[in-house]
Formats: sequence, C-alpha cells, structure tokens
Amino acid sequence: MKAAISSLISFRNFDLHEPSLSRSIFRQLSLLLPSQFPVVSTDAKANGANFTSLHQKFRFHSIKTSPIMASSFNPERATSPPAVPPPVPPVTKFKIGLCQLMATPDKQRNIEHARKAIEEAVEKGAKLVVLPEIWNVPYSQDTVSVYAEDIEAGGDASPSTAMLSEVSRRLKVTIVGGSIVERSGDKIYNTCCVFGTDGNMKAKHRKIHLFDIDIPGKITFIESKAIAAGQTPTVVDTEVGRIGIGICYDIRFPELAMIYAARGAHLICYPGAFNMTTGPLHWELLQCARAVDNLLYVATCSRARDVDDSYVAWGHSTLVGPFGEVLATTEHDEAIIISEIDYSLIELRRTNLPLLKQKRGDLYQLVDVQRLKSE
Repeated sequence: MKAAISSLISFRNFDLHEPSLSRSIFRQLSLLLPSQFPVVSTDAKANGANFTSLHQKFRFHSIKTSPIMASSFNPERATSPPAVPPPVPPVTKFKIGLCQLMATPDKQRNIEHARKAIEEAVEKGAKLVVLPEIWNVPYSQDTVSVYAEDIEAGGDASPSTAMLSEVSRRLKVTIVGGSIVERSGDKIYNTCCVFGTDGNMKAKHRKIHLFDIDIPGKITFIESKAIAAGQTPTVVDTEVGRIGIGICYDIRFPELAMIYAARGAHLICYPGAFNMTTGPLHWELLQCARAVDNLLYVATCSRARDVDDSYVAWGHSTLVGPFGEVLATTEHDEAIIISEIDYSLIELRRTNLPLLKQKRGDLYQLVDVQRLKSE
C-alpha cells in the first residue's frame, strides 16, 4: 500500500485545499479502491492504529469554508428580507400520521371515514395528522363547485372543517386538514386548514399554483377553469413546530419551499394527489428535492387510488428527512403511515452541509414579497 500511494503523491506537502491536486489524487486513488487496498486487520484496535498511522503520515485536512470568503459572498443577502432561523420547537421528537384515504360520492361518509382515520392515527401515537388533497369528495372540474363549503361561516356551512375542529380539540392533536373545496364570495378555492390542539383554526392555505397540464395521450387537466389561485404563502406555528403548507402542484415550485425555509419552517406539509402519469416520475423526486434543498422535513399525503374515479391518484404518501432520505412511505391503497420526526436532525444536517452560509448573495437573491411588504 505504501508503494502504491507513494507513487501517486508526496505526502510531505499533501493538502486537500488545493483543488487540482485533490481532484487528481482522488481520481487516481479511486482506481485502487477497494480491491487493491488489502484489509490489514479485522481487529478494532489494530484498525484504529493503522488509521492513526495513515492520518499522521498524510495529514488529511477537514474542509472548512473560509470566514473571509463566506462573508464576501454576502450569504445573508441571498434572501430578502434576510432568513430567520427556525424557532425552538415545542417538541423535538414526535410521531406524524399520514392518512391516505379514498373519496366516494358520499360526502358525509367521507367525513366520518376521515374522522375514524384521525382517531386511529392518534391511537398509534401521532401528535400531527395530515389528510390528502380534496379528501371529502371526488375531484372533478365539472362538479367541484357543488361540494364547496363556506369555511368562514363554519358549522353546517362547512361540515368538513367542523369535524376537524371537533376531533382536534377532543384528541388534543394538531391537524393539517388536507384540502377541501372552499367557496368565498363568487370564487372557489382549493384550501387547506390547520387546526391546533384547542380546536381552533390556526391557518388557512389556498392553493397558489394551479394544476393546468396537457400531456397529449396521457392527461389533460385545467384546474384554473374551476378554481381560483391563492395569493398567500402560509407558515404556521403549531404545537409540533413551525410548518409551511403547500397543496399538490405547489410542490413543483422550489421558490415557495425556499421562502418557507427562510421563514424558519421545520417541516413542509403537502397534501396532494399526483396522477398516474407524473406520479411515478416526479412525486418522490420532488419531495426529496424540496427536503434536501432546504434541509428540513417534508411530509406528503395523497388520496388513495380509485381506478373508477374520473381522476386516478398515484398515492404513495411519504415522509422525507432533511437529507432527502425517505423515512416512511406506502403504496396506492388506503393506509395510515406513522413515523417519527426528530427536529434535532435539522441542525445536524445544516452543520454537515452549511448551505445557508454558502449562498451567493452577491450573485442572486430570493425575494419574499409578502414579508418585504409587511416589514
């Protein structure tokens, strides 16, 4: 091994900070690993000694960003207004429940079915429960307005949110209530309501990006024919941390997730219902991308697949960790996923990969228009 390495480098001045040298060395070393580097010993003490000896000889350096260089890049200017760190969450570890449900034409049946799913998730330890997009009725552009509810009026005018309020208060659980069709004045919205453990509505997110898509021979869906676009990004402080909300197609837009991260979100929840064309290609990919881009948690909750529905959902509700790792998922049938969120991993991963300190505020900037106007 000494001869092999000595032929590649002179360890006297070996320094990984020199870019061309480090690229050359690792390119050549990769040709020798693993078959041409013999295992010296399977004994732990011996291996420790061997590594120590190698480290002393070759002076491996940890890679650190120069404070002077980082400051000259003005990372704090990469977001306007400047990003705020996540607040200390009320809990560090908790269980999340993702309820992947099927919607039938019977609205009252769907409401009771969702109630039972929430109750089951809480029985299994969930402190946060997420429902799918349009979980209470079939999703059809032609009939969507028929099922619309007046959320602001509440009560009998909005039986879906009335149920969510009652069950969140009774079970002391935070609920990201998927989405339902909302009527407000002469407009129809695709709306997600978030309820706290006291049963009060803490936030309401109207879908910002509408699903207008045309893939010939596969799928054509023009959501904007029936639904009006929301105007407000939504971040809400809950009993389980600061949560950003998006609905389905919102996940395709990294700027929205970046704004949520800059507002200090620990977790982004996306109730959704990707279709059978884009679902297999993009659904998991987008979740992992939004998580690793911002080094935070991403939870998605889809409708279950009903092949007889006019809109067939892909399913595969998922929880993704801050390094883009899939922590829990399911297939296309109805299911309740229970998984643990550990917010301490956010700080760890942001230390491992300090992207926020490496942004080039001298070259680009993300503008949070809503925050900028309010400050």
